[in-house]
Amino acid sequence: MTDFPRHLFNEDHDQFRASVRRFCEERILPNHPAWEEAHCVPRDIWREAGAIGMLGAWLPESHGGTDTDILFDIITCEELCRVGATGPGFPLHSLIVAPYIQDFGSDTLKSRLLPGIVSGEKIAAIAMTEPAAGSDLASIRTTARRDGDGWRVNGQKTFITNGQNADVVVTACVTDPAKGAKGISLLVLEGGMDGFTRGRNLRKIGQHAQDTAELFFDDVFVPDDNLLGEAGRGFAYMMHELAQERLLVSVQCQARAEAVYEQTVRYTSERRAFGKRVLDFQNTRFTLAQLRAELMAGRAFCDSLIALRLDDKLDAVQASAGKLWHSELLGRVTDTCLQLHGGYGYMAEYPVAQAFVDARIERIYAGTSEIMKEIIGRDIAASVTEA
Repeated sequence: MTDFPRHLFNEDHDQFRASVRRFCEERILPNHPAWEEAHCVPRDIWREAGAIGMLGAWLPESHGGTDTDILFDIITCEELCRVGATGPGFPLHSLIVAPYIQDFGSDTLKSRLLPGIVSGEKIAAIAMTEPAAGSDLASIRTTARRDGDGWRVNGQKTFITNGQNADVVVTACVTDPAKGAKGISLLVLEGGMDGFTRGRNLRKIGQHAQDTAELFFDDVFVPDDNLLGEAGRGFAYMMHELAQERLLVSVQCQARAEAVYEQTVRYTSERRAFGKRVLDFQNTRFTLAQLRAELMAGRAFCDSLIALRLDDKLDAVQASAGKLWHSELLGRVTDTCLQLHGGYGYMAEYPVAQAFVDARIERIYAGTSEIMKEIIGRDIAASVTEA
């Protein structure tokens, strides 16, 4: 959409976007159907993306990045969404997992892992969710007990994005059960560690190209250097990083919504019924007008959240409000656009059909819409009490 000029980006960003768009159209879009069938993306595409700077561009030059800001990685996210790609999971790799290592890892750990994350040689995942612990992160049961100069990890995780391919997994573990949330620590588990195995590649109703795995830990030894920050501070670290994770959901939801809207405008301008274009019916124009207004509002909101993050001013409530608004917006847009496609909208080969099922998870992961409302609602109650 071109309704608003976007003042966040400069000429370097625009050139990078053109390069990423070309990569998405030439290397991702033609192969995406095969990846959906396989429910996984080949590792080669990660290395190709790394070679042109699409992974972790924000990281320091000493670790392979460009030492700039997160805008280059946001561009990668937006361009993936523009072509409807649900795999590969570059945004999670670059903007959700890598910050944990950069912000809380030792110098040795950062030097050992981050260059591979930037190049695409190492694929990253984060393991929080368990069969009995989703949005309630304080209820996790995976344990890590002290063993000499390291830790022994036992337990399991589920719904782990990039889980089948991951070489680096930031893992939430209970290190002191008596302390509740203050007894949670973050350890980096690595592929090849004894006792670290992967279960089945989970089948979902949407986002088929994205591998989503179960992970199992059977007395996995993890050295001290793979502890992020301090033991017992893991829950606080997760709360700190969740704002950016929820911002990322806003970014991708807005981009996906804009893409399916534009596809629908084209479809209704080409499809004819009762002797005229579907776009020429007043109901179609009014419906698209409503969507366009909502998308304009969503774009202004999204870019303001990005700006707050660039100024290090994005807080949990703002990020939660954005995640709530944009994930719900995407649901409305995909549902309405599918309706405007009529019967063809229900056909799997039409992008709008895939966009519809792919959108459903956005209201669930990174915290459900209900959790977002709870976070915002608590802030409202606290402000009234203080007044």
